[in-house]
Amino acid sequence: MAPSTSGKGSAGARGARKPAPAKKAPAKKSAAKKASAKKPPPKPAPPRNLAMRVVRGVWLGLARPLGRVLRGIGRGAKGLDPAHRKDGVALLLLGLALVAAAGTWSNLQGPVGDLVTMLITGALGRLDLVFPVLLGFVAVRLFIHPEREEANGRIVIGLTALLIGVLGLVHVFTGAPGRSEGAQALRDTGGHIGWAASRPLILAMGEPLAMALLTLLTVFGLLVVTATPVNAIPRRLGQGLTRLGVWEPSGRSSHDGIDDRPVERAPRGRRRGDPDEWDDAPEPDETDWSVGQGAPASGLSGAHAEKRALESRRKRRGARRSGSDPLEVAAEAAAALDGAVLHGVPPSPSVADISSRISAGERRKATGATPPDAGESAAHGATGGVPDLTKPAPDPAEPLPPRAEQLQLAGDISYSLPSVELLSRGGPGRTRSAANDAVVESLSTVFTEFKVDARVTGFTRGPTVTRYEVSLGPAVKVEKITALTKNIAYAVASPDVRIISPIPGKSAVGIEIPNSDREMVNLGDVLRTTDAMGDGRPLLVGLGKDVEGGYVTADLARMPHMLVAGATGSGKSSCVNCLITSIMMRSTPEEVRLVLVDPKRVELTAYEGIPHLITPIITNPKRAAEALQWVVREMDLRYDDLAAYGYRHIDDFNAAVRAGKVKVPEGSERELAPYPYLLVIVDELADLMMVAPRDVEDAIVRITQLARAAGIHLVLATQRPSVDVVTGLIKANVPSRLAFATSSLADSRVILDQQGAEKLIGKGDALFLPMGANKPTRMQGAFVTEEEVAQVVEHCKAQMAPTFREDVTTGTKQKKQIDEEIGDDLDLLCQAAELVVSTQFGSTSMLQRKLRVGFAKAGRLMDLMESRGVVGPSEGSKARDVLIKPDELDGVLALIRGE
Repeated sequence: MAPSTSGKGSAGARGARKPAPAKKAPAKKSAAKKASAKKPPPKPAPPRNLAMRVVRGVWLGLARPLGRVLRGIGRGAKGLDPAHRKDGVALLLLGLALVAAAGTWSNLQGPVGDLVTMLITGALGRLDLVFPVLLGFVAVRLFIHPEREEANGRIVIGLTALLIGVLGLVHVFTGAPGRSEGAQALRDTGGHIGWAASRPLILAMGEPLAMALLTLLTVFGLLVVTATPVNAIPRRLGQGLTRLGVWEPSGRSSHDGIDDRPVERAPRGRRRGDPDEWDDAPEPDETDWSVGQGAPASGLSGAHAEKRALESRRKRRGARRSGSDPLEVAAEAAAALDGAVLHGVPPSPSVADISSRISAGERRKATGATPPDAGESAAHGATGGVPDLTKPAPDPAEPLPPRAEQLQLAGDISYSLPSVELLSRGGPGRTRSAANDAVVESLSTVFTEFKVDARVTGFTRGPTVTRYEVSLGPAVKVEKITALTKNIAYAVASPDVRIISPIPGKSAVGIEIPNSDREMVNLGDVLRTTDAMGDGRPLLVGLGKDVEGGYVTADLARMPHMLVAGATGSGKSSCVNCLITSIMMRSTPEEVRLVLVDPKRVELTAYEGIPHLITPIITNPKRAAEALQWVVREMDLRYDDLAAYGYRHIDDFNAAVRAGKVKVPEGSERELAPYPYLLVIVDELADLMMVAPRDVEDAIVRITQLARAAGIHLVLATQRPSVDVVTGLIKANVPSRLAFATSSLADSRVILDQQGAEKLIGKGDALFLPMGANKPTRMQGAFVTEEEVAQVVEHCKAQMAPTFREDVTTGTKQKKQIDEEIGDDLDLLCQAAELVVSTQFGSTSMLQRKLRVGFAKAGRLMDLMESRGVVGPSEGSKARDVLIKPDELDGVLALIRGE
């Protein structure tokens, strides 16, 4: 036995060693498989049979157009209005209800009747007569309340539970027959649904317990359909009996000591959450009944918490009885009518927004908006004691009558200002959200981890950013907060974090963090405020909404000049549109005249033809330089009148003219009239500085230095805020700045003389630094749509036609009289003009070298080009300015040749 065993073992050993050299074969096969897998699969060969080719071609020719049609129908269904889709579902349910009624209430013949009998009667049994009524009820509710999706879903769930419970009970009461007795036996009882609902329960626990469970399921469905929690059943019964006149609510009900009177009912049990929630707890009728009950946190006793809750409710009830805000009364009525808010179902967004604003207002009234102390903050958690300090939304202002001097213009021309209703209204501002509480908790965590004695004491929510106020402990440097900028940005997952140290007027550090849900600020809302409606200054314009929730307006007469700058797409053009629209909405052409300069030729074309214009919209940069020179001459004329009649400001002179206190000298034929404000808006300063930098800069500096008292104001806008465009002289004389998002820190320093604009997030986010302010104010710029601008412009153009002045762009400066006879130098003059325009360099010595002429001939050619507007006047040894661009060369040569 031993030798054989060893032989077997040796054979086994040899057998085990044999496959060792053959292990490489599977590896080769796997490599071959991988290589074959990487190769693209070969295309199927077309069928060789001619008939098969024809069939295949016909199939593809029909399938592709049919697929396109079906896909187009699908895309059209996706783009269908949601209201139409909901109506379509309701109509479908109504049609099914009609078919079910015809099949169950009458003897409908045919395949449809057989299908109704098999599906509806077979599934519901004796309750098949009720099914059309249920379908009709759901269809009618979708017609009436399509927006209540949560309530509609709740009703469908409740009806399903109610139907299953009732069918199960019917099946048990009728003897609980099985499927072996035939389909007709199930139709005479609870149907297949009743059999499926009751049979497993009967087999598992017997008929009595099965009936009890089915009864509970039926009651649950009934409560869900009627949106009635179990603890509200006695109150609902009491209210129903009261409406029927059977029972008077004079005493307490005997059901567990619950008071049926809705106002004086006993307080509810303890709620989960922070103890401060007792102070902010809603009234019993507004309580979310779906919230479970539990012991109060932070170690407070239940009796103490109930006492605090009862006192706070009594205070609020007394405040409501003494006097209520109409907004609060309307919101409470809406909440009382909405069964979702009353019974724990998520409310509709509009009612939730109103309720949150009411609770925030009551919280501020109850607490006085004072930040909590350190001990209370530690006991209540990171977010429990942080109040919302945002300004409440202003009450809608009543429309004020236009001013009397606006209704009648010179020459008995009646002019009515555009109605503010032409500008659309915006929605109410968003209030405190869960995102704000999460940011407060993140900031508190950062301060704790880095051991900085600081805490968040409040926040103000703006349309774009929310500013969180941080108070420092004793002997804590402000630099410790500013050094944590990157850590704070990491904690709140936002790179655009801006720290203000300190907040102007407060002993706190501000941390501005962008909102996850930005808001749109409409110009109509800014101009509808009480301050704007009650202010009669014609140059008052709406700018936007600041980070504290207040609307921002500015009087251009007090600024007195403004620089608007920002990168492309940051909101600069929208700001210019808001400025011009505000002027048209608030002032007549006799009060304000406009000079609009638009080198880009597409930004301000919508305002062409409005009566406020003193000249057509200027698009040529050379003409714009002439218009600025005219503004300087107009300023000098106004100052001549002010000096002659002894007034220091144009407003005093106009008031004296209206009162008849100013008389012209005897023998003079001049008629004195009030001077209108003159507002010059340059949409792109960079183009003007490229064409005629010296003339434009000199005119702007002269206007900004002297024109304030003459009623002339300047608004300069540019998307390239560099030092060669916004020079030092222009910055020194334009004190008010409005900076939108810039691409670099250097641009921010050019506009604001400080950093900050490079951290803005664009799309209207801006920093406003008016004259006299120490630090800029962050705000969201207002927005006006093209349709609103078109309506306002149409109203103004229908009231009055524009009256232009011819001397704005032509000028009155006498040019030097030179020889106009070209003579035999026509070809030489054309060569000189082509050379100067192509090189954009006008120099006499250059003409001498290039054309090989003497000094006298080169000087004469330069004078001839000056007379034809090719180059500017001589400035000593400097090269002359070239006034013609290369693309205008053909027209200049044609003019020289006399064509």
